[in-house]
Amino acid sequence: MTEKKPVTQTLQAVRGMNDILPDDAEAWEHFEDIVRDWLRSYGYRPIRMPIVEPTPLFKRAIGEVTDIVEKEMYSFEDSLNGELLTLRPEGTASCVRAAIQHKMLAAGAQRLYYHGPMFRHERPQKGRYRQFHQIGVEALGFDGPDIDAEHILMCARLWEDLGLEDVKLELNSLGSSAERARHRAELVAYLSAHEDRLDEDSKRRLHTNPLRILDTKNLDLHEIVEAAPRLTDFLGEESLEHFEGVQTLLKDAGIPYRINHRLVRGLDYYNRTVFEWVTTRLGAQGTVCAGGRYDGLIEQLGGKPAPAAGFAMGVERLLALWREGGGEIERAHPDVYVVHMGDQAQLLAFRAAEALRGYGFAVLAHCGGGSFKSQMKKADASGAQLAVIIGDDEAAAGEVGLKPLRGPGGQQRVALEALGDAVAECLFTEEEENDGSV
Repeated sequence: MTEKKPVTQTLQAVRGMNDILPDDAEAWEHFEDIVRDWLRSYGYRPIRMPIVEPTPLFKRAIGEVTDIVEKEMYSFEDSLNGELLTLRPEGTASCVRAAIQHKMLAAGAQRLYYHGPMFRHERPQKGRYRQFHQIGVEALGFDGPDIDAEHILMCARLWEDLGLEDVKLELNSLGSSAERARHRAELVAYLSAHEDRLDEDSKRRLHTNPLRILDTKNLDLHEIVEAAPRLTDFLGEESLEHFEGVQTLLKDAGIPYRINHRLVRGLDYYNRTVFEWVTTRLGAQGTVCAGGRYDGLIEQLGGKPAPAAGFAMGVERLLALWREGGGEIERAHPDVYVVHMGDQAQLLAFRAAEALRGYGFAVLAHCGGGSFKSQMKKADASGAQLAVIIGDDEAAAGEVGLKPLRGPGGQQRVALEALGDAVAECLFTEEEENDGSV
């Protein structure tokens, strides 16, 4: 009797955590290059934090009565020491923790940025994933409305660099904690009078985090929240002056915006200025970038009191918006493809490829054998401008064949030591022909 082979189940990625394949990964790298240049132009420096942090960090920073902490965090107990750990759901708390731990503010105010994966257990849909990627910008130790305005102006410039349209700015002020407390009392009284019309989520938040009800996505509640007491009516002179300062700088820079009194953000650490950049071109996931001021967070996490502000943007959403508007990147191609056959030819092929890389050329050396004909087909499909061809005759003479793949001209024999100059001359001539200068 023939023994049946065990069936091996094909494993797949965790739902909502996606592979980024080469064609898409090249677009990501192109986007990240633009972002790095943009951030450097504003004087921001990179920082990299761990993906895993102590769970209390996020509970203390974000707020225990928030959707993120209550329902979305990937938290677990370290089986080796019993420590409670969490995959980071956002970057600000981690960045502030790092700044406190390493006493970074002792050297003065810091302009920092980071990028990488974040994790939230949400229902996966377009623009919202369980592993998603953010670029975060944090300015620690800066007071006054100027840094708030700088962050908004930075975003506007990035949209211009990416050629994005239909991205609009919404702005609000959350004032100070004392001002929010006075507003909260009025808000709870108002919402309690309409409690019979609230949905279950809003009823749950009524006495824990009523401000979040103003940001409800339930269209049936919009009439109620539009008529709710406005936080701006409770702002004192200092908060109003700060908010006016931000608006003055935005108006002077020609940045249009809309005051959205329902804009409160989902994290407890925000105060004063909050903003969102939104679009109608991504369906329900319309926020592509959001941030604001969080002056109390550094002290809240154990540091000396210091002002702070920042923002974060979702890479997946921005790339989707960029592509929606027709954004594409030109796929990278090697300059040279090295074709070879025979043992001695292979040795010379490796030397030739390394020599050309030493000149700064991108070189794809054929691997895996095959006839000259099949190798030349792969050379052509690679998009390379030139093929370096090495057989037994060339190997014996210490020479290579050099053949253009994209333009006129026949194959020539070149000594190995002259190959770099010959390739440079061929590529330079082709560039001149392509731009019409020859």
